[in-house]
Amino acid sequence: MTQIPEPALQAWLDREDRHTAQVIRRYGTYIQYVSGDELRAEPSFAYTVGLFGLGHAELLMFGVCPHDAAAVLNELSARVRDGADFAPGEQLTAGDGTWHVRVEAVPNPGSIVFAANRFYQRSDEASVPVLQLSYADDDGRFPGEAGYAEAPWVQPRPGEFTAL
Repeated sequence: MTQIPEPALQAWLDREDRHTAQVIRRYGTYIQYVSGDELRAEPSFAYTVGLFGLGHAELLMFGVCPHDAAAVLNELSARVRDGADFAPGEQLTAGDGTWHVRVEAVPNPGSIVFAANRFYQRSDEASVPVLQLSYADDDGRFPGEAGYAEAPWVQPRPGEFTAL
């Protein structure tokens, strides 16, 4: 049974929906940023909204500040709008070569990308697809590789994180 939100919440959601649509119309992509909590070992994350409408998976990054997330996600989103079709296993560079990322499929997107699913009116079970952009440490190692320098929670492996 679906609960109807209280009027104030519904009004806020309506404003958010309009804002998201306006940003996508103007720039092609909306970036949803969610702040983490270092004390509770919860990573910050950011993801795109708008690429699914172009037939591409949305893009997701963990453990980056809003500025860096926007820079990388906007650059790679522009490549998608120009015809790129990223696939799991691919390695990309962004930000004049300062960001080295590996593309990974996210098996549980419905538990992370709530704004994207709301925008496309999809249930969590029928979520838009998502590709995680995992970035290398200063020595070029990616999360999950031996000797990776960051704490594991900063960039959880695909399927390990849920925003619920």
